[in-house]
Amino acid sequence: MRAILFGGGLALVFSLLGSRVAITVLSRYGYGQEVRDDGPTSHHAKRGTPTMGGIVIIVASVLAYFLAKLLTGSTPSVSALLLLFLFVGLGVVGFLDDFIKIVKQRSLGLRSKAKLIGQTVVAVTFGILALSPALADERGQTPAALHISWIRDFESWKLPMILVVLLIWVIVTGTSNAVNLTDGYDGLATGACVMVFGAYTLVNIWQNNQSCAVQQGASCYEVRDPLDLAVVAAAIMGACFGFLWWNASPAQIFMGDTGSLSLGGALAGLAILTRTELLLIILGGLFVAVTLSVMLQVTWFKATRRLTGIGKRLFRMAPIQHHFEMLGWAEITIVIRFWIITGLCVAAGLGIFYAEWVAGAG
Repeated sequence: MRAILFGGGLALVFSLLGSRVAITVLSRYGYGQEVRDDGPTSHHAKRGTPTMGGIVIIVASVLAYFLAKLLTGSTPSVSALLLLFLFVGLGVVGFLDDFIKIVKQRSLGLRSKAKLIGQTVVAVTFGILALSPALADERGQTPAALHISWIRDFESWKLPMILVVLLIWVIVTGTSNAVNLTDGYDGLATGACVMVFGAYTLVNIWQNNQSCAVQQGASCYEVRDPLDLAVVAAAIMGACFGFLWWNASPAQIFMGDTGSLSLGGALAGLAILTRTELLLIILGGLFVAVTLSVMLQVTWFKATRRLTGIGKRLFRMAPIQHHFEMLGWAEITIVIRFWIITGLCVAAGLGIFYAEWVAGAG
């Protein structure tokens, strides 16, 4: 438990101070945000704001985790190292995207195919390693499972390894892109991530206290290294919290794709490693809603254009946060209300998680 407190606290301090340094350095070298010309006109004022702040979140989280392990004299677990690999790996993909935007002075960085290839390499590598028998513990438990999971594995839904790796790829790419789509308003994605990573910290602590490795029972959890996963989740939560000080409206720094892809990847990794893949849909309900708004907008536009020759839109602009801005909502109003929605989703997810345990214990 001390490692969790150290991880979260140190990451908060590192991110809070590191973001201030990053603002100065990035501004000095002109590493500013590019803005889409087809986006809301109010966002044009944000052009030039330092970006790639996700580097601070990543460095603060990783450094805090290893310092927490050092201070408590404990050894990093395989599950935590795999999660950090996914976190940092997708951060590298996002960094390349951000860097190209800055160098080319355009709002589009990596081509969509190149970005997908990068996400695929990281996700598939993570999936293969997480399912590898070579990384199983003394109980034969691998970090990830061959089962589809809700709050725990569906034992009757065991899949071949190749299908599970494909499912992991879908979850990782989908979640990382979902957080990326949600980013763009001052503090929106950062504040939402604070709450969801906080929820996973609590989930991991509970799973550790009710672990099957400690005491067998109908309601125990077959999750490997839950307490160490809680340290990583707490570190990322703390790093996001510190970054939010500078990223809140009016933002002095943006996380960029470096931050959004890495944070989305970490959420996907936590869902996979904690056997709560479907529960992530509820905990990350805001990210799901934002992604669905884009999918519905594109699908409806193509369908109406095919039927009538004129494409029509469901929303004035997608993702859905832009729709509300086009309706006249102030950006800060959208951010706060979307935070409230995230809080409700997190509360619902944790409530379902606890209710399932109570039902199993009874």
